[in-house]
Amino acid sequence: MAPVFGRRLRRGAVTSAVAAAAVAALAASQAPGVTVPRDGTAAGAADSPTPAGDSATGDSPYYTDLPPLHSPVPPTGAPPNGGDKEAEAGLPATVLDAYKKAESALAESKPGCNLPWQLLAAIGKVESGQARGGRVDADGTTLKPILGPPLNGIGFAKITDTDDGAYDGDTVHDRAVGPMQFIPSTWAFAGRDGNNDGEKDPNNIYDAALAAGHYLCANDRDLSVDDDLHKAILSYNRSTEYLNTVLSWLEYYRKGTHEVPDGRGVLPDDRSDENVPGASPTPVPSTPPSTTPKPGGSDKSDKPKGPAKPEKPKDPTTPGGGGTGPTKPPSGGGSETPGPTPSPTERVARLENAGTGKLAATAGDAFAGRVSVRTEATSGAAVGKVKVKFRVVGDTDTRFEGGVRSVYVTTNAAGKATAPALRAGEKAGAFTVRATVVGRKLPGLDFAAEVTARRADALKRTSDKDLMCEPGKEFADRVEVKATYKGEAADGVAATATLVKSAADASVNDKGPYFKDADGKPVRALKGLKTDGDGLLKLPRLYADDAAGTYVLRIVTEGGATLTVELKVAQAAAPDATTAPDATTEPAA
Repeated sequence: MAPVFGRRLRRGAVTSAVAAAAVAALAASQAPGVTVPRDGTAAGAADSPTPAGDSATGDSPYYTDLPPLHSPVPPTGAPPNGGDKEAEAGLPATVLDAYKKAESALAESKPGCNLPWQLLAAIGKVESGQARGGRVDADGTTLKPILGPPLNGIGFAKITDTDDGAYDGDTVHDRAVGPMQFIPSTWAFAGRDGNNDGEKDPNNIYDAALAAGHYLCANDRDLSVDDDLHKAILSYNRSTEYLNTVLSWLEYYRKGTHEVPDGRGVLPDDRSDENVPGASPTPVPSTPPSTTPKPGGSDKSDKPKGPAKPEKPKDPTTPGGGGTGPTKPPSGGGSETPGPTPSPTERVARLENAGTGKLAATAGDAFAGRVSVRTEATSGAAVGKVKVKFRVVGDTDTRFEGGVRSVYVTTNAAGKATAPALRAGEKAGAFTVRATVVGRKLPGLDFAAEVTARRADALKRTSDKDLMCEPGKEFADRVEVKATYKGEAADGVAATATLVKSAADASVNDKGPYFKDADGKPVRALKGLKTDGDGLLKLPRLYADDAAGTYVLRIVTEGGATLTVELKVAQAAAPDATTAPDATTEPAA
């Protein structure tokens, strides 16, 4: 058991620094075939700090999908359905244009900020999936409003309506709006006109991208400095996981991207609020607002249009797409021209378990087993080069290596994909690991997993000194014990300490020694205790009331370890008269 405990993460050791280090390590590793995703408020208007406690998005939910580890390679010729190229590296044409124009504008107005357009792309990815894959019109305005769930305090901030529903169509609570997900109260002072049409529209990617750029550059930040970069991202959404997600996409986009037609970007599906009871994960409401506020009563029909985007290429393989598609040869003989060769993903007919065993671990430990699946064609043959997504589902803080909730792994020649190791969090209970084929609507595979609480099977006092006290006074020594499991120190084990009536009666005593609560009142039962990294548990100070006698303190840990400690309350013995010096007698010379 010693090696297992040696691998444990100590309580509180998973910090933002560790998470950020994991991001850097993952980005550097470039492991082939494995994509380990790396698991604010804008700082204010362009020239002023954000009000304390505020954020650009109201800390709204965001997409947690993460990029592959290896660098994307821009395609020299786009094969059908994207082939084996990195679809995640493709940015919709109009969206990409908006990011680059925002970078150019900030380079002139705020040259010291050093804003890279890839940062806007990273934020746009996690906020809206690049405007829902680039679903925008010729002016850059989203075809449908992109709205976050009502900020009603269920799982995130509670923000009552500030715009009478003008931007978000909600007159009860605010919602994050548009491709960069600004809340109305923030857009009111941070909005920008990025396409020079005389309006500041959060639903327009040119306006939203420029506003986001100014927002990130606030407070004279230099985004080429890591500390300023991190502060800027956290000002957009105050979450360490959000920071690490954005940083992972920033690193990915810096290594290479390519342009794809509008509407053809990869749509994300994992959201940070997917396990929040009562929260709505739908980013587009069924009843969008009918109008967008126009400052000064301006009429968009009288304004010049924004940058025009290139005409969308037609997809010859899509029905109704305007292409010719597969054709027959002239009459007189010959066979039909064969259609495109199915991609590996299209050939997959099912997912099979590839030897995944029992998934169980103690809190804080790494799981011994890994989830492994196999992709098969209808014939049963293995299908390689298929991307499989593994996702942790359920109310748990267990994560894959790197502290992430979902990962992507490409199958090898044998059709096998194995997820990275899981590490249990501190929360005990059951959850699921779900495997699905990316790009295909096939039944997934669910694997049951369980985390058990840390345990101890033995308790022992660290001192053999008697615990004694006079009535109405304080015990001189505190009770300290050490918990072990199979002979090794048991760290992070839950425990209780109760002053019971007797060794045979575990009910709480109503007299004798006691602890004190935060208000200084007597309490004789303590819960929620935990052993430290060395398995030690030191109890609060004990006090005695006026009742003399021998009392019992019982300490019990998760796993069943129990220790009974004897406490004595008695008057101090009077000095022995035969040995006491005679006050009237002079001491011997």
